[in-house]
Amino acid sequence: MNILDELKERGLVKQIIYEEDLRKLLDKEKVVCYMGFDPSADSLQMGNIAALCLLLRMKKAGHKPIALIGGATGRIGDPTGRNDMRPQKTEEQLKHNLSCFNKQIKEFFALNGEEITIVNNDDWTSKLSYYDFLNEIAMYMSVNKMLASECFKARMENGLTLAEFAYMPMQANDFLELFKKYNCVVEFGGDDQWANIIAGVELVRKKEGVPVYAATTPLLTKADGTKMGKSAGGAVWVSREKTSDYDFYQFFRNTEDVKVEEMFRVLTLLPLKEIKEICSGTGRALNMAKERLAYEVTKLVRGEESAKKAQSEARANFGGNTEEMKAIQFERKEVSNILDLLIKAKMASSKGEAKRLVDGKGVKVDDEVIESYDFPLIKNEFVLQKGKKSIQKVKLV
Repeated sequence: MNILDELKERGLVKQIIYEEDLRKLLDKEKVVCYMGFDPSADSLQMGNIAALCLLLRMKKAGHKPIALIGGATGRIGDPTGRNDMRPQKTEEQLKHNLSCFNKQIKEFFALNGEEITIVNNDDWTSKLSYYDFLNEIAMYMSVNKMLASECFKARMENGLTLAEFAYMPMQANDFLELFKKYNCVVEFGGDDQWANIIAGVELVRKKEGVPVYAATTPLLTKADGTKMGKSAGGAVWVSREKTSDYDFYQFFRNTEDVKVEEMFRVLTLLPLKEIKEICSGTGRALNMAKERLAYEVTKLVRGEESAKKAQSEARANFGGNTEEMKAIQFERKEVSNILDLLIKAKMASSKGEAKRLVDGKGVKVDDEVIESYDFPLIKNEFVLQKGKKSIQKVKLV
């Protein structure tokens, strides 16, 4: 199967420009491709995992992927879908975020037996003079077309800055630089990046007179269409310092029924035929499929040892064997009441949510239903439960 058709069948590709020509190219040649990651935080998030999986599949098919981290574009921040300008990072914050991204991308590929080339677009953008920017890049881009792009619409209403307007030509120049340095001919990106990506394709074709191509990955969403990757305690992060192996595993273990097969296709390396078989059942079989999904994604991102450990803890928790549970530890001064504890244990994102859980009799301590916000936390070690699925052993010191 052509790698492009496989990516499409797995749901890793949504929009493609010059699709038939790209398919023919991939049939006969191994190509250099790239995808960009702007360091807006100190860790990659849930949405980046699909992007990494796409690059990993290209690598395993014999192609040469490049991960571009935005040391330059990250200084401005992509205005796509924003109602206000992104907060600016300090040099120290940006340097730290870039280091984290670099490390996490390398580790992801190493865990899966591969290596990847990582570049920083600040290496060439910082050397670009204002005159060169105008003469070598800006003169090839239509302001009318840029203003019509969906990515600028929300910011146009509230005051689009010149810096944000320059984000698109900066990203377009990345494709041009990678073509010149590495003969890179394919750009991948999130579906919300379509306008920026097309700008890059057009710049290279106009300036260099060569055919280059691009495709987007769909954004991962829940069944109701909202963005996937948010849990009660916040975002799901690639960094285990921000999201523990157990919480990472549990996020995927709790995947909505209708999304299980899609998550298998997009976020695992399992063959499509095997995925069909795993996801063909209902009831207990579907729950087993979710467990397998959680294991496979955790293994892919965190490694096999972490996946086995998280699975073992989850089975102990939900099998009722609390003796085998690993306790999370808090200082007593951090948790003055049950509301604080629910937030600390990431079972609630705010005091308001914690109160609603208590009011709805959805919280238990050692099987005792909690009915008061001031429930005394007398024991040093106990089992905290939210609803039927979220159970955690807690130790107070």
